[in-house]
Amino acid sequence: MSEATAPAFSLELSEDVRDVRDWAHGFAADVIRPAAAEWDEREETPWPIIQEAAKIGLYSLDFFANQWLEPTGLGIPVAFEELYWGDPGIALSITGTGLAAVSVASNGTQEQLFEWVPQMFGSADDIKLGAFCSSEPDAGSDVSAIKTRAVYDQAKDEWVINGVKTWATNGGIADVHVVVASVEPEFGSRGQASFVIPPNTPGLSQGQKFKKHGIRASHTAEVVLDDVRVPGSCLLGGKDKLDERLARAREGKRSKGQAAMKTFEASRPSVGVMAVGCARAAYEYARDYSVQREQFGKPIGDNQGVAFLLADMATRIDAARLLVWRAAWMARNGKDFTNAEGSMSKLYASETATFVTQNALRLLGGNGYTREYPVERWHRDATIFTIFEGASEIQKLIIGRQITGLPIR
Repeated sequence: MSEATAPAFSLELSEDVRDVRDWAHGFAADVIRPAAAEWDEREETPWPIIQEAAKIGLYSLDFFANQWLEPTGLGIPVAFEELYWGDPGIALSITGTGLAAVSVASNGTQEQLFEWVPQMFGSADDIKLGAFCSSEPDAGSDVSAIKTRAVYDQAKDEWVINGVKTWATNGGIADVHVVVASVEPEFGSRGQASFVIPPNTPGLSQGQKFKKHGIRASHTAEVVLDDVRVPGSCLLGGKDKLDERLARAREGKRSKGQAAMKTFEASRPSVGVMAVGCARAAYEYARDYSVQREQFGKPIGDNQGVAFLLADMATRIDAARLLVWRAAWMARNGKDFTNAEGSMSKLYASETATFVTQNALRLLGGNGYTREYPVERWHRDATIFTIFEGASEIQKLIIGRQITGLPIR
């Protein structure tokens, strides 16, 4: 979108965005939050909750597409904040498919987008899931170390993929997997590409399912690829585009469009707002508790130490939200992250979530440390935001490189 047609930045949400916010909040309050403790204990995908979301259109391609294309860029951040306010684990089960969809949108052609993304969501009567698979046992933050290999079989116009992916949301249970693989290992991340693995493709299987510290209602597992064959059309962006990028790499020229990085760059503001939702849930609970809980004959919130801490929480949450909104607006309106604004939003929001949830737990004292109160769960959930889709240290590295122009290591 050109600057001439880009909507002016405003902190006043449109009526449509406010309506979606209220709709998502109602679902989070009435359906997600009452079920959160149960699914956290079960450590299973909350299929009944996803089904309810699909029935009302909250889990659907239409919903994600409409919010993604919302002109101000705030459709997804506003809706996600409410869902993650409800419960991060269940919310990730509802929104996790979005990362695979973003990968196709960021790296694929329009034809690939129309073909594969609908198959990631299915319908209210036949729910489908998508999974984005980038990390490996020896390649997390270091995306260039990916060992999963894709080899082109020219005679059959097929790609043969072998390797093991890890930490994949919906990994193994998804209907459509998007896998980042190395085509020319000597070029590191510049020699990588993304591939769609269609439903029921032989050779793809689920490996270990992880028992996690937090976001337990979200399925996280290894994905094993053993001689997986996919048609040439499953290479996102097409072979001509890949060949052009590899040619530039061989000439020593810089190339844009690194497979995993394009996905993460597009998703960072969304991850940031997930953290904002989690932080806001803990802050609101601690605030209300501090007004109701009495010690020494008065509410604990009447003590400066408590009130000042609540003030820090509220201020950081608002600052994190504004950073996310700025990055989301920039991304939607085609403005480059010249100062790594996407990374800034993800970094600050995730660190805010850990700060707020830790101190909310402390404000509740012994009660906060028990599973009878939800802040213990939010504290566990918040930790992941500083780790996945680029750890805080990686975000700082990206920001540092961008603002100095130096190849910081």
